[in-house]
Amino acid sequence: MSLYCATGSVDTELSPQQLKDLLTEALAKLGERKNVLAVPPDQSREHSRAGELTAYAGQYYGDRLRAVLPALGTHTAMRPDQLAHMFPGMDQSLFRVHNWRTDVETLGEVPGEFIREQSEGKLSYAWPAQVNRLISQGGFDLILSIGQVVPHEVIGMANYTKNILVGTGGREGINRSHYLGAVYGMERIMGRADNPVRSVLNYAADHFLRHLPIVYVLTVVGRRADGGLAVRGLYIGDDIECFHLAADLSLKVNFEIVDTPIRKAVVYLDPKEFHSTWLGNKAVYRTRMALADDAELIILAPGVKEFGEDKTIDLLIRKYGYFGTPATLKAVESNKDIAGDLSAAAHLIHASSEGRFTITWCPGCLTKEEIEGVGFNYGSLDSMVKRYDPDKLANGYNHVDGEEVFFISNPGLGLWAHHSRL
Repeated sequence: MSLYCATGSVDTELSPQQLKDLLTEALAKLGERKNVLAVPPDQSREHSRAGELTAYAGQYYGDRLRAVLPALGTHTAMRPDQLAHMFPGMDQSLFRVHNWRTDVETLGEVPGEFIREQSEGKLSYAWPAQVNRLISQGGFDLILSIGQVVPHEVIGMANYTKNILVGTGGREGINRSHYLGAVYGMERIMGRADNPVRSVLNYAADHFLRHLPIVYVLTVVGRRADGGLAVRGLYIGDDIECFHLAADLSLKVNFEIVDTPIRKAVVYLDPKEFHSTWLGNKAVYRTRMALADDAELIILAPGVKEFGEDKTIDLLIRKYGYFGTPATLKAVESNKDIAGDLSAAAHLIHASSEGRFTITWCPGCLTKEEIEGVGFNYGSLDSMVKRYDPDKLANGYNHVDGEEVFFISNPGLGLWAHHSRL
C-alpha cells in the first residue's frame, strides 16, 4: 500500500499548474499503465476540481486513457454541455453513463451480523458490494477514483471507497447504505471519517476490491477570505491513509462551528449545480446542527425543477414527502414501493426538520402546491431574492433590514454546527 502525494494545509492554495504537476509526479510513480479508467464525480461536485484533474490525467496518458465513468450514483446522466464545462478539452466519446439499476455486478456481501453490530442492533440485512461492470470486468490496469473529501450526510466524510461502491454502485447497495446512515442518525455521522456506513464500505473494499488497481485522487477545497475557492490539499494513494489525511484537513477547512445557534439562515443553490431537492437538500443536511429550535431556513433555488434525480425516486418523494422519521419508518413498514427504494426513505429522513425548525423552499421551477405537498413551506423566489440578494450577502452573518441572517452561498462546501449538537 502506498501514498503517492500528500500536500496540504489550511493555508495552502494549489494553483492549476501545481495540481497538474503533483498529479503528474504521482502518476509517474505508478509505472507504466496501458489501459486506464477514470472515475470522477458529476457536475454536482464541480467544485471538487475533479474535472480538471481528469483532464490532466488524460493529457498524461493520452490514448491509454480508455474511458471515463462519472460516478453518478442515482443522479441523471451528464449532458454534453456539462461534460464540456467540467472536463475541458476532453473527447466526449470517452465518457460512459452509469445506470445504477442495470449496469452493476455484485462482488460479494458484507454479512448481516456486521451490519447489526455497526447499526447497534437497528438493522441486520446483508450489504451487497456492487460496482459498475466496467470497473470489475473492463480489464483496466489502473482505475483512478477522483474526487473531493468534504463533510457528508450519509457517510460522514465524502469520497474514498464511496466513489466506487456508491457512485458506481447498484440499487441495493445504494439503498441499504443510505438507509443505514439515516437509521443510525445523520447527526451522529456528519463530519466523522469513521462511522457505521464507512465501516461497511471499507469492509467491502478490503474483501472484494483488493484485486482491482484503484488509486484514489482526493482534493480538499475551502473558501478564501474573499469568497473564492481554493484547493487546500491533494492526497493520492491506494489505501485509507490518503483518505484519513484528507479528512483531517477537511475538518479544519470545511467545518464551521458557530458561536450561537442560528435563528435565520439563507442558503443559495447555484442553478448550474442544483436542479432537484435530492441534491439541494444539502441546505438542510449541512446546516441542521447549527440551527436553533424554531429557526427559519430559507433556500433560494432558481434551478430546482424536480424532487428526485431518478424518476422513480421523484414519484416516491411526491407521494410520501418530508414529514420526519416516524412517518417515514411507518411508510417503509407499510408500503412495498418505499420499502423497495430505501435510499429514497433515507433522503426523506435526512431532509426533514423533524418539526424542530421551518424550511422554506423558493424554487425556480416547482409550484407552491408541489412544495407544500411534500411538507415544506413555499416562498416566492423573486420576492425572497429581492429581500435576500445572494449577490450582496457575504458568507456568514449579515444584517438585512434590522434582522440577523446567516448566509451560505454553497452548502456543498461545508458543514455548520453549534457545539451543543456535537
